[in-house]
Amino acid sequence: MDRNILANITASLKRSLRRLSFRSGVIVLFLCIPFYLLSFLQMLLPIDIAAKGALWIVFFGLAKTFQYAGLTIVGAEGIRRIRARFRSAGRK
Repeated sequence: MDRNILANITASLKRSLRRLSFRSGVIVLFLCIPFYLLSFLQMLLPIDIAAKGALWIVFFGLAKTFQYAGLTIVGAEGIRRIRARFRSAGRK
C-alpha cells in the first residue's frame, strides 16, 4: 500500500516538472553546479569533522536534487538539444 502511494506521488511530481519549459530546466540544471562546489569547498572550513560531513550531505543532496529535477524538466529531447548546442559551439 505504501509503495503504491509513493509511486503515485513520484508520477505526479514528474508530470508537474515536465510541464515546465526547456529554459527552466536548463536553469535548474545550472543550479546544481554551485551546490556541487559548495559540497566540496566547505571541507576547507575550520570546523568539526561531523559538521563537515553533515554539510557535505546537505549540499551534495541539493546538487543531486537540482540535477535530477533539471533532467526531468528538460527530458530526453532537451538533452539532445543541449548536446547539439555544445557540439556546435566547439566547432566554431
